[in-house]
Amino acid sequence: MARYEFTSVFADEIKNYIAGRTAAGYNGNNSRTYLIQFDRFCNEHGITEPVFDVSAASAWLGQRNTESHTTHYSRINASKHFLIYLSIKGYDVYVVRDIRYKGTDFQPHIYTDDEVQKYFAAVDAHYSVSNRKDALQYPVLFRIIYCCGTRINETLGIKKGDVDLEKGILKLNESKNNKQRYVVCGEDLRKLLNIYANRCFYLLNDDDYIFTNANGGRLDKKTVYENHRDFLRKAGIPYVGEGAGPRIHDWRHHMAVYSFKQMTDSGLDMYVALPILSAYLGHKTIFATEKYVRLTLRLFPYIEEKFRGMAERIFGGDHNEEY
Repeated sequence: MARYEFTSVFADEIKNYIAGRTAAGYNGNNSRTYLIQFDRFCNEHGITEPVFDVSAASAWLGQRNTESHTTHYSRINASKHFLIYLSIKGYDVYVVRDIRYKGTDFQPHIYTDDEVQKYFAAVDAHYSVSNRKDALQYPVLFRIIYCCGTRINETLGIKKGDVDLEKGILKLNESKNNKQRYVVCGEDLRKLLNIYANRCFYLLNDDDYIFTNANGGRLDKKTVYENHRDFLRKAGIPYVGEGAGPRIHDWRHHMAVYSFKQMTDSGLDMYVALPILSAYLGHKTIFATEKYVRLTLRLFPYIEEKFRGMAERIFGGDHNEEY
């Protein structure tokens, strides 16, 4: 897939802004995703002079029919920082207002043991004529997500140099909040990674992505999502629809729920288990882990009985940090 080229009247400043963010240690790809939309918006609305007035800002602020609140919030927030950048440089631009973050009552899909077996049977049977490497890489890709609770972008961003095959440690560079972190693989996954490395890594340099398309470039998230829906179909797991899941991200929820259950079942105190799970998932605070804990307590009432009242003492009221 060809890399998007910025073509609007603000194209040069967008590229300068992304380069500056990257040089400052931020993940420039996060800004790039939303500024691509901004660039297209400017072209579609006939903005040919470097001016972004109230009328344009009002149209840009509107939430789209296919856009979730979280995506809307992220799009406006990313573009606001760019508009502030333009304003400081002297451009005549209207800086959009903040979008208040609202929590969601979305419930992730937590797979049953039978669904897990059927889903991975579909993953392991996957074969693509256009990319023969798929038969090797998809079982590894989805087991990293399933076993380590990694986000899809974090997983697709893994490079050969990020993999410690001997210790079974993966370095995640494209983490949320620009927070690099490491995840430790279990022994079964470490062995699978070594088998995969023996068959594929000899073709790669340390800076090459370990999951690739037919041309050797980074595997595209859209392609992975399309295959995910196919795996659901073959496993007999109903796909509700766009945004309603089961999403690939639901495997992260699944891992968190069962990890917390496993820790508490082993006798680990909830106060001890929480920071461990929070750090492993890459959350800034344990409040972002709260939703996983509450979901675990709902799914396994005996755990809720065991820790009755403790969750409220730890978390108190509602918190808005995303997870």
